[in-house]
Amino acid sequence: MQSRLIKTDGLNQQVLEAGEGPLVLLIHGFPELSVSWRAQVQALSAAGYRVAAPDMRGYGRTDKPQGVEAYSILNLVGDMVDLVRALGAETCVVVGHDWGAPVAWHCALLRPDIFSAVAGLSVPFQPRRIKGPPTAAMAAISKRAGLGDLYIVRFQAADAHLALEADPATTLRKLFYAYDGATPADRRSTGFMPEGMALLDTIADDATLPPWMSADHFDEYVQAFSAGGFDGPLNWYRALDLNWSLTAFVQDQKIAPPALFVVGEDDPVRHYAGGHEMGLKDWAPNLTRSVVVPGAGHWIQQERPDAVNALLLEFLRGLQAANA
Repeated sequence: MQSRLIKTDGLNQQVLEAGEGPLVLLIHGFPELSVSWRAQVQALSAAGYRVAAPDMRGYGRTDKPQGVEAYSILNLVGDMVDLVRALGAETCVVVGHDWGAPVAWHCALLRPDIFSAVAGLSVPFQPRRIKGPPTAAMAAISKRAGLGDLYIVRFQAADAHLALEADPATTLRKLFYAYDGATPADRRSTGFMPEGMALLDTIADDATLPPWMSADHFDEYVQAFSAGGFDGPLNWYRALDLNWSLTAFVQDQKIAPPALFVVGEDDPVRHYAGGHEMGLKDWAPNLTRSVVVPGAGHWIQQERPDAVNALLLEFLRGLQAANA
């Protein structure tokens, strides 16, 4: 396993990679890094696959362009197209977790000629709204339901990253704790917060690291976000309405490649994204399995690496058998 900087079209990408064979691309989410996939890189490469996990645009040692427009879904998909090309491959299987899942779903939606199959972890495909941009709707629905503000809406503020950057170690410790399956249910985040209360204030000050997170591994995140900040990562959220305006051309288009979906039973993200799980097969008609992992929270590939590795290998081997 090695990590190296790869120059693609207009972006330098830091990539963790190992193995030889058919290419599998692993896309992390927020607030994660390429090393969030370390267990999968090890397992899949040992099973005969070439595996690449980049620090995504705005994260880690990959370039961090300025401006919300640089973080549109089209740019994020384009980064993955460029990376596949730079790795000398023509096609790959793409796997995404958290924010990486929407990127992976859109890779398969927009370029099925390159991304021959897709696996989404924790976040199902969410089709483009037909009634306008999403963030205003998110705000109205949560307030009407008396839930306060969804964190995604708060992240739209141009200065939202500053509160997260004030103490990166505390920010990361609280976020990992609040979305972990081992955290007691009444202490997990719902993603909503009362008006006037900040996201981090809704998470207990005595939050501890999840049981799977070593001090050394946690320090990798602290160093990366202390150096790179949270502005780039939050631009992914700030680009949601821009993404809506850029993707009218795929309105009602379905994901053609074979697909897998895996989610933790106790993932707090299901509070606001879980409704799309039921209709996933309508949008990904070649969905092979939709699996709920008992007791797992949001950081599923790190909380339950053996289960996730087994599901991914089953999916990959099924693809090979179908193409034999």
